[in-house]
Amino acid sequence: MFDIVNSLLAFIVAISILVAIHEFGHFWVAKLCGVKVLRYSIGFGKPLWKKSFGSDSTEYVVGALPFGGYVKMLDEREGNVSPDELDRAFNRQSVSKRFAIVFAGPLFNFIFAFVAYWLMLGVGVTGLKPVIGNIEQDSILAQAGIQKDDEIVSINNQATPIWDIAIKEIITSAINKEQIEIVTRYKDGVDKKSVIDFKTITAADEPDELVKAIGLKPWRPAVSAQVGQVVEGSPADHGGLKTGDMITRIDSTDIRDWYDLVDYVSARPNTRLNIQIEREGQLIEFAVTPEETARNGKKIGRMGIGPKSFAKIPEEMKTSYRYSLIEGMPEAVAMVWKNSVLTLKMIGKLIMGEISLKNLSGPINIAVYAGYSASAGFSRFLDFLAIVSISLGVINLLPIPILDGGHLFFYIVEIIRRKPLSEVHEALAQRLGVAILMLMMSVAIINDIARLVGY
Repeated sequence: MFDIVNSLLAFIVAISILVAIHEFGHFWVAKLCGVKVLRYSIGFGKPLWKKSFGSDSTEYVVGALPFGGYVKMLDEREGNVSPDELDRAFNRQSVSKRFAIVFAGPLFNFIFAFVAYWLMLGVGVTGLKPVIGNIEQDSILAQAGIQKDDEIVSINNQATPIWDIAIKEIITSAINKEQIEIVTRYKDGVDKKSVIDFKTITAADEPDELVKAIGLKPWRPAVSAQVGQVVEGSPADHGGLKTGDMITRIDSTDIRDWYDLVDYVSARPNTRLNIQIEREGQLIEFAVTPEETARNGKKIGRMGIGPKSFAKIPEEMKTSYRYSLIEGMPEAVAMVWKNSVLTLKMIGKLIMGEISLKNLSGPINIAVYAGYSASAGFSRFLDFLAIVSISLGVINLLPIPILDGGHLFFYIVEIIRRKPLSEVHEALAQRLGVAILMLMMSVAIINDIARLVGY
């Protein structure tokens, strides 16, 4: 229950901040261009708070539904305008001013992302050292000579102080099927340079399958496969497992630690497993059929047992990094650019059918990650805000009618034709844009629900 409330609150805070920033871009540039702003609203629906002030008596509103916002400007197409204020109507402005006002919304999303990354780098980020825990045999990394216990020092000359940075660089390069140069350091302190070509990688659409194809598993603290608890009425309980049993083998696979156990069982819901355990010096075999359950939107197997001891991360495996305010500026710009390009490429791959529509996420999934990032600390939440802000900026610049990008496209057409589109054609385009957005949102929400229930 706490996780749901935490995710919901984090989502509302995140969306409210990002919508406020986006709409403030429209608002501020409209004011600079001399356009009268009638209302600045964060959220839709019944106003929870509103107040009018300023020379234009602009109405400031906080709506009950925090799923967007808008800036209402004086416009002859939306109502009568007194003759003495015609020069302040949005529709009477030059195409360059209208372009600037509309473009300002997405632009402020990118500016906010820069500020968020800059603050994050200044505050400092804590994480795990990028030490490799295991490499799948015959994987693309294993073929390149990367081995267990290697620490990833840099990728394409970019330092990788923590796992988050290393894995993001690797996954991005794999998605783009690029070649990377990776520098690793073994326990003896000797650096090794390897070149990995992801052009030949063959992976399905799902991110989990892509990670498996890459063959990389981060270091994890040792946890033995000894049973610490058995849930009453669970498959393990019915199968005869008891607290203290040491699981040594399942079917023909040796179980080295708790992670091997979880990986094997999770991948086999509703499948009869022959489990060998060591109990009081004797080897005993049991037959257990894991029940099917859902975790992070995936169907997995569950026996109903817990480990005897939980993982403790030693301090020497933790690290942190930070930049000075001056050093952080170019780094923050690079992060905004890199993630903007990646977002655009992912959208392109979705449109071209190169990756599955299952990867499209909606508000439910965003709320879940908002909760995770908020729980992980201020720096992680800033990172989350920056990523979502970039996504909003990129999506809003797509030439889809009703989005900012659609309006900008109309203005470009107006510049080329030297006259605006007719109201009839623009209205038709707007209806098409609404249909496209409704379809995209429907797919995203269906995906979110499928992840929750495990389909």
